Amino acid sequence: MGARRELTGRFLALVSHYLFEPDFTRIGEGHDKGGVESRGKAIRLAHLTPIPQGENLEAISRRLLADLDAAFATRRDATGKPASELWEEERAQLLALPATAFEVRKAVPVEISSRAMVRLEGAWYSVPSRWARLDATAYLGVDDVRITCMGESVTQPRVRSGTRQVRYRHYLPELARKPHAVRQVAPELLAELGPPWTGLWELLRAVHGELEAARVLARLLGVVCEHGEERVRLALEAAVAQGRVDTSERSVSQPALENIAVPDALAAYVVEAARASDYDHLLLGDGGTHE
Repeated sequence: MGARRELTGRFLALVSHYLFEPDFTRIGEGHDKGGVESRGKAIRLAHLTPIPQGENLEAISRRLLADLDAAFATRRDATGKPASELWEEERAQLLALPATAFEVRKAVPVEISSRAMVRLEGAWYSVPSRWARLDATAYLGVDDVRITCMGESVTQPRVRSGTRQVRYRHYLPELARKPHAVRQVAPELLAELGPPWTGLWELLRAVHGELEAARVLARLLGVVCEHGEERVRLALEAAVAQGRVDTSERSVSQPALENIAVPDALAAYVVEAARASDYDHLLLGDGGTHE
């Protein structure tokens, strides 16, 4: 209806993904589709007046959908037939949905700076430091930004132009080498890492003071880079629960071994620990040489 419309790239992608034909009203003539406009107005008055409030758009959307589902469950046509039954009849005539949902985020090719930062629409977002100076793809959504590089992805809350969204977890290899920097960003970093790191930091400060605590924390971050965050977290949880500060690399990278009961039949045997030099005799034989 009306003049031919020029579709934007994203709308054209949506049409291609779900295989439907768009049909537009005339510009400035919303009454061309009176039923749609009337239904939209009814929803606005019943569910969006006064303007709903929530923590974010996702929370508001979930509540609105729940309200609409509840209202739909009570609707019936002129013959008294539930709207849900009418919908099931109509659903059978619809095309099957694609195997994957449409990616509503806008894809943007980006370059990662030497400081592992990406600029998108005037805002800066951090990425893992190992991605520095590489090319990546950013997907801009309403509430968040997903950045993909080297087969991996990180998602950040979207922020307004002129601000930065930095996750210090992205810079663990660098922080492991710079205790002074760890001390400066400790509150933000520990908030990201969560328990038991927050409790560990307070324990370290109480025992060693803040300066030495930062050095210890930096060493632990190095262990995280080598052995993984989950493995270190489990070891630290045990240490903090017992109120001890055993933060050596060996203690956090190797799980404690449980004592194993020795059977009575073997209790009388003594197994001596071998020395490295003992194996020289096995290798050399009776005074011979080992090739």
